[in-house]
Amino acid sequence: MRVLLIEDDAEAATFLVKALKEAGHVSDHAADGETGLSLAETQIHDVIIVDRMLPKLDGLSVISKLRADGVQTPVLILSALGAVDDRVKGLRAGGDDYLTKPYAFSELLARVEALARRTAPEEATTNYTVGDLELDRLTHKVVRADQPILLQPREFRLLEYLMKHAGQVVTRTMLLENVWGYHFDPQTNVIDVHISRLRAKIDKEFDAPLLHTIRGVGYTIRVERA
Repeated sequence: MRVLLIEDDAEAATFLVKALKEAGHVSDHAADGETGLSLAETQIHDVIIVDRMLPKLDGLSVISKLRADGVQTPVLILSALGAVDDRVKGLRAGGDDYLTKPYAFSELLARVEALARRTAPEEATTNYTVGDLELDRLTHKVVRADQPILLQPREFRLLEYLMKHAGQVVTRTMLLENVWGYHFDPQTNVIDVHISRLRAKIDKEFDAPLLHTIRGVGYTIRVERA
């Protein structure tokens, strides 16, 4: 399991990263809200742990922005504020669980693993939606603005993977491994060709593009806010 920890307390962060590693999990760490938001939107994690009080951007704002951008990674909020109203605000902002400080690591680990299990089965999701674009995994139908879009099998798998990670940046390596099954770079333009074909089908005849190139990093599918 890969965890993103957004925590400005250096001592607490060091302890959590070490403890999660000992429990068999990989952790990325951000010391402020802006950096944490960037990592959450450009990398894929199984669970995000967010401290509520953060510099640059507070934890609830981080969560709200992630949800607005379509990132649905489960979030555990850490906070010294434990009143009922505080917990309600955290959950309404888009958090999935709320743990008050001080806490026992065993409880935090159990909650994190429970959140990861809740979203683990891919079969539970049969439809993906980004803006007015819809994909049905069972029927292999793709529709945008009520207009059917015909895709080749590889194009469908590519779009499915992008929509599964909507709002996040998907790297070329991730596409090669998960769409083509390569665990090496074949040094071809196969991704560029398929992205170009996909973009022509899902974006060209519509008002707003959904498929975006992040130069030097990869691709993302999302609704761009004005």
